[in-house]
Amino acid sequence: MDLLDRNTLWSLMEEGAERCVSIYLPTHRAGSDIQQDPIRLKNLLRRAEESLSAGGMRGAAARELLQPARELIDDRAFWHYQGDGLALFVAPGMFRYYRLPVRFDPLVVVTDRFHIKPLISLLAGDGRFYILALSLGRVRLLHATRHSVAELKIGDLAAGLEEALGYDNAERRRQMHTGREGRRGNQAGIFHGHGDEGLDDAKDNILRHFRRVDRGLRERIPDDRAPWVLAGVDYLLSIYREASGNPYLLSQAVEGSPDRASPAELHRAAWRLVRPVFAEAQREAEARYRERVAKGGGLASSELSEVVPAAYHGRVESLFVALGVQKWGVYDSISNAVAQHGRAEPGDRDLLDLAAVRTLMNGGEVYAVEAKSIPAGDERATAAVFRY
Repeated sequence: MDLLDRNTLWSLMEEGAERCVSIYLPTHRAGSDIQQDPIRLKNLLRRAEESLSAGGMRGAAARELLQPARELIDDRAFWHYQGDGLALFVAPGMFRYYRLPVRFDPLVVVTDRFHIKPLISLLAGDGRFYILALSLGRVRLLHATRHSVAELKIGDLAAGLEEALGYDNAERRRQMHTGREGRRGNQAGIFHGHGDEGLDDAKDNILRHFRRVDRGLRERIPDDRAPWVLAGVDYLLSIYREASGNPYLLSQAVEGSPDRASPAELHRAAWRLVRPVFAEAQREAEARYRERVAKGGGLASSELSEVVPAAYHGRVESLFVALGVQKWGVYDSISNAVAQHGRAEPGDRDLLDLAAVRTLMNGGEVYAVEAKSIPAGDERATAAVFRY
């Protein structure tokens, strides 16, 4: 999987050119459907070429622009290392792709800015989290949404305690792997894990190792307020909590040895813990919106002419945007004027895109939801609570 952070999202949003091509398609991790994924890309590239030609680009120039993406079609190795969705971005002199744990609807957008709203769910506050699985043998980091999970590459941080601490004595390893089974409190215990009484005299070394892991992970994933769920035996988890400076660790954990657990099993157990957290945060945001609308005073709005400038200038505390909806137009940051158009015109960008990215970059929360779930009702595409 490829890691997408806010800085990457921002760089995509700020990229501008006469022709920016954004392509999204669902992909598959295994099975016969893998063979259909390059065919889907080929069809979407054909649509992109047609759109470029309709916009005045010569056929040869359009084919040359899309050539880096077209080369992926016959790359068998590429298609065998996919997530649930693939996002591609093409502009003159620039080509990027991201294999991500979210399933996209097929989509092609050609404007002078990249279209990034399908990526918002990966950074929004309504169902994205991390699972950190700790054991003697290895460290695993998984990036998850409510519907999907994917393991991230973390380099040398993946080394287990035995490797990191240099345990090479077979008897010592045997002692470290013996112990108790069970669950504690209201933690989600789904695996029969082994205890670790033999680690007591190595706690200081484990603590130092976990501090290095924690520091390294937070350097790799900066400025991200998504919840983290720990998975492992109780003894190791307690040491990791002592070592960690991560303020987003949930107090509950998936207890038990995670070594034999698949990503899907870890995801199911962790989702039971984070689902109430997400649901409560979204309910509170909805309640604040309705309360402020009822009171008046201009601290909430569903009008894009008000929401976009507020998001741009950091006034949005929480924002709801409708998935699968585009609102084309232009925002002038000098005059704060928003011009909306019924269909995309040259120079337009999706105003929902702009509001969502600006809200995230300015520290607000974004909830990418179905249109019917926008708290403003009346088939509105957005609703925002303002800080002031």
